[in-house]
Amino acid sequence: MDILFLLIPLSVVLIFFIVAVLAWSVLSGQFDEMEKFAELALNDATD
Repeated sequence: MDILFLLIPLSVVLIFFIVAVLAWSVLSGQFDEMEKFAELALNDATD
């Protein structure tokens, strides 16, 4: 039972960290124009 006092806060901190990294990547434009790079890879393979 004592381990829950460690694991639950650790899990909450980990969730906040993951959400913060995801928010940072979305706001910094990491997911903009994702189709462009896929098309470039396909076009390079056919040339």
